[in-house]
Amino acid sequence: MSYNMVYKKYQSKFDYSYTLGAFPTIELLKNKPDKVIKVLIHPDMNSEEQLSILTELCNKSNIPLITAKVEVERLRDKENIFCIGIFNKYDEKLADSKGHVVLVNPGDMGNLGTIIRTSIGFGIKDIAIIEPAADIFNPKVVRASMGALFQLRFRRYSSFNEYENDTSNRVFYSFMLKGATDLQKLNRNKDEKFSLIFGNEATGLPDEFMEKGIGVFIRHEKTIDSLNLSMACGIALYEFTK
Repeated sequence: MSYNMVYKKYQSKFDYSYTLGAFPTIELLKNKPDKVIKVLIHPDMNSEEQLSILTELCNKSNIPLITAKVEVERLRDKENIFCIGIFNKYDEKLADSKGHVVLVNPGDMGNLGTIIRTSIGFGIKDIAIIEPAADIFNPKVVRASMGALFQLRFRRYSSFNEYENDTSNRVFYSFMLKGATDLQKLNRNKDEKFSLIFGNEATGLPDEFMEKGIGVFIRHEKTIDSLNLSMACGIALYEFTK
């Protein structure tokens, strides 16, 4: 891809995306330097520390670092964004020997980014996304993940069956209100390969997932009907990695 091409506001059909802000751009440069096309800096950027880190990382990987006032202002979605990284989208392969998070039709970009960050925080670096789903490369997801996306192995699947066929000898835990097993009372083999499966924010998992491995529910007071998806994922990740 040419360094000199004119870039437009993000669209999912593009084969490239953006990091909006210095912090996610630094994470991109640290973890996926081979995917970076260039880094744009606004002349009003006033953090000498961040600029020094960006310069060092770009020089290390021979990545163009360009002062580009007009282009940054055209691409950013907030006036306080003074750094943008432009990178090529990429495909990943999940590590079959590791624990997975499986998100079935996640729709909220903020939730998806938060789940990515939380998952990385608990040492689970593999996420399967069953489509249709929020666009994992959307800059809003990247920002919500605080750049943790670039430490993640992820793969998108057209169906759960496709994911199931791509893995082997795993124990599936389907998190749903109709689950029969209380998470806090769950007994399991600590050495097993597990997949923690979560449904869409609004609809949850379809009933067919009650037959996919072990149905698990997270106990809470009846004063609410359910937990936020990212909160439920966080609780499950804590329990499975503590």
